Amino acid sequence: MSTEAQIVLTAAAWSGGVGVIGLVLAWFVRRRSLRWLTAGVAVVAVAAVLAGLVGTARAMFISDHDFSVVLWVGAVAGVVAVTVAMAVGEAFAHWSRALRQDARTIGEQGHVASNSRGPSEFRELADELAATSARLAESRAREARLEESRRELISWVSHDLRTPLAGMRAMTEALEDGLAEDPARYQRQIRIEVDRMVRMVDDLFELSRIHAGVLRMHPEPVVLGDLISEAIAGADPLARERGVRLGGSVEDGIAVTADPAGISRVVSNLVMNAIRHTPSDGVVEIHGRSVPGGVELSVTDGCGGLSANDMARVFDVAWQGEPARTPSPGDSSASRGAGLGLAIVKGIVEAHEGRVAVENESLGCRFLVHLPV
Repeated sequence: MSTEAQIVLTAAAWSGGVGVIGLVLAWFVRRRSLRWLTAGVAVVAVAAVLAGLVGTARAMFISDHDFSVVLWVGAVAGVVAVTVAMAVGEAFAHWSRALRQDARTIGEQGHVASNSRGPSEFRELADELAATSARLAESRAREARLEESRRELISWVSHDLRTPLAGMRAMTEALEDGLAEDPARYQRQIRIEVDRMVRMVDDLFELSRIHAGVLRMHPEPVVLGDLISEAIAGADPLARERGVRLGGSVEDGIAVTADPAGISRVVSNLVMNAIRHTPSDGVVEIHGRSVPGGVELSVTDGCGGLSANDMARVFDVAWQGEPARTPSPGDSSASRGAGLGLAIVKGIVEAHEGRVAVENESLGCRFLVHLPV
C-alpha cells in the first residue's frame, strides 16, 4: 500500500471515530439551544482534524516538531471556529426566539405583521406566520359576521312570526265573537299570513340543509330561457303591485346542466329580491348569455347601489340591508321577506360549483350568477 493511501486511511479512521462520537453527543443534546448545536459542530470539525493529525503523527508520517506546530495552529483555529459558531448559534437562537414570539402574538392577539429576519428559511417561516395570521383574522371576521347574522335571523324571524300570529289571533277572536264585519276578508288575510309563514319555514328548512351540506342536487340539461320565463311569470303579480317593469333578454339555445328546482329557485329569489328593492316605475332586467366555461345570469335592479360594507354582507343570513333597501311599510305581507333569499341563492349556486357576486351599476345593483356547463 502506498504512503498516501496509508495516510488517508489513518486520518479517516481517527477523524471518523471523532465524527461518530460527535454524532452521538449531538443526538443527546438535540433538544438544547441552537447555539450549543452550532458550537458542537465546530468543536467536532476541529477535533476531527486534530484527531487525524494525532493518528498520522503516531504512525510517524510527520515529525514531532511539525506535529507540535500543526497542533498549535489547529488549537488556535479551533478557538476561532468555536467562537464564530457560538456567535452564529446566538443569532439563530435570537431569530428562533423572534419566531416564537410571533407565534405567541398570534395566539394572544390574533395578528402579527411580517417581520422577515435571518436566513431564507426563517424569513419564509415568518412570512408564512404572517399569512396565517391574516387568514385567521379573515376567519374570525367571517365568524363574527355569521354570529351577527344568526342573531339577526333570530330577531327577524321572531318578529316576522310574532306579528302575523298576533294578527291572526286577533282575527280569529273577532270571528269567534261574531265581531268581524267582513268574515271572508278576515279568512283571506289569515290564509295570506299562513302562506307567508309557510314560505318562511320552507326557507329556513332549505337554508339548514345548505349549511348542513345535505342539499341533494339532481342535475339535468335545463334551458335557461325557460327558467327565466317561468320566474318572470311568477314574479309578475308582485311587479305589477309595486309598479315595476320586468325586461331583459336571453341568448337562444343556452342550456346548463343543473338541478331544475334549485336553479329555478335561484332565478326566482333574485328576481323577487330585485323587485322588492326597486322603486315604483323602476325596471328590473334579467339577462342570460354564454361565457367561457359556462353561462352567466344577471339580474339588475334599481335599488340605488350598495355601500362597501353592505356589499360584503349582502349574501349573509338574515341580512336585509340599510333602511334604503328595507321593504317599505306599504308592502303587503306576501311581498316581505326574512332576509334568507340571497343566502339560499349563494348556497344553491355553490352547490352547483358556481359562483355568485354583486356589483354596483348606474341606478342600482347587478347580481351575477356564473354556472359551469
